[in-house]
Amino acid sequence: MRTQLPVVDADLLALLRADLVAARYTVPGVAEVLGPMAGAALAREHPLAAEQVTATSTDPCAALIRLFALGAPVDLRDVQAALPSVGIDGVAALCLVRQEGDGLVATCDLRPYAADDSAWWVASDRSELATGAPLTPDHVLGIGGASTTLATWTPRTRVRRALDVGTGSGVQALHLSQDADEVVVTDLSERALAYAAFNAALNGVTWDIRRGSMLEPVRGETFDLIVSNPPFVITPRDGSMPLFEYRDAGAAGDAVVADLVRGLGEHLAPGGVAQLLGNWEIRRGTDWRDRVGAWVADSGLDALVVQREVQDPAQYAETWAHDSGHRPGTAEYQSMYNAWLADFASRDVESVGFGIITLHRPAEDREPFVDLMDVRGPVGEAMGTTVAVGLAARERLAGMSDDDVLDETWVAAPDVTLEHHLVPGSSEPRAVTVVQGGGLRLRVPLGTGAAAYLGVADGSLTPRQALVAVASLIEEDPAEVISATVPTIRYLVANGLLVS
Repeated sequence: MRTQLPVVDADLLALLRADLVAARYTVPGVAEVLGPMAGAALAREHPLAAEQVTATSTDPCAALIRLFALGAPVDLRDVQAALPSVGIDGVAALCLVRQEGDGLVATCDLRPYAADDSAWWVASDRSELATGAPLTPDHVLGIGGASTTLATWTPRTRVRRALDVGTGSGVQALHLSQDADEVVVTDLSERALAYAAFNAALNGVTWDIRRGSMLEPVRGETFDLIVSNPPFVITPRDGSMPLFEYRDAGAAGDAVVADLVRGLGEHLAPGGVAQLLGNWEIRRGTDWRDRVGAWVADSGLDALVVQREVQDPAQYAETWAHDSGHRPGTAEYQSMYNAWLADFASRDVESVGFGIITLHRPAEDREPFVDLMDVRGPVGEAMGTTVAVGLAARERLAGMSDDDVLDETWVAAPDVTLEHHLVPGSSEPRAVTVVQGGGLRLRVPLGTGAAAYLGVADGSLTPRQALVAVASLIEEDPAEVISATVPTIRYLVANGLLVS
């Protein structure tokens, strides 16, 4: 049975907010109470260690962890002690708890969340860990891996208008509240928008909340920053499995992401950026860049797409069956697994890619740049800054001829190092690789000219000057050395390994 949605009452929410702060029900407070082991286990969706740590604790924060994060019954007296200002009657009036015997049970998940030097709380539906049952189709997701990934990769610059497409419980909109004068959020789910409204009120921010599918509620409007963690999961449409509102948008294959990419252009103001997550099908004998590249070409926008993961159909089925709370060995799990395999086979899908899509509308008319990268290893922490710097570098390069690039004085970024690979007994490197310490953490093999230039890229020489000298030393045609090296220099500038 679905629980009643939380109620927005400004006076009660002010009292609740004060109680949550006083009880240290914050990211640092929860970490302190749980300790590293139990905290890490809970993050992996294993609650037993957290249950043991909080079961005998008298800390008010421990009571709130049990109530809102673990979904366990908590004694009335412990809840009253943890929430003395809003009180049991107040938290019940907000429809956040219900009484069971001598205890209270939460009717929603309520977690502290912190990022960008800000702290918030996010309410959402209870997970399968709290309910002991698979998710319902209208489940509203809280803080998850996809939402934190998107938040981390989004450039953080001050803008006038921002849009969160498919807001869910409003995690991305909380971030946008730090970035924008005006925040518009959309979602097709009435339940999701109710949670979004509650979270906005709880955290003292204001959003323009609109119901509708994807971009429909903002037809004819433009924004400086658009973010979306869309319902991108590729789910069979034959009625063989439940469709979850937070991840399934009702279109076949990867059409949801394709349509969103193609449609964002008319909603971006000049200079505007769109940041979204997506899945794409990789059919047998094809390259993912061809498929995603076609979407981007139709958009007419600049694009930086980073593929972060690739799964075969079986891995994909396992991931998303587990995500909805279904477990191996049940009839429902088996049915869903079979349906996914059959659906992918019907389109000859060999694998599914996942990644981050950044789109940018140039401020002036020019040919759009498109960069489709496959980077699956660990990356740096400040990826939003990396994206912003990468867009600026690519936009600058779009207006530079090869001669311009060769005559600019570039400097190796502070996090760049060179690796020289030697064979035993030789003092001459067999290969040279430039390594990026932050950002995408790229490792780029270098040819002779690029390796020599990187070794002296301290601002004292232009690439042309360095490459002419290198050509003389190795007794090769300077024009050929330069021609072979320019693409590498452009790549290194685009990705922040060379700066000026």
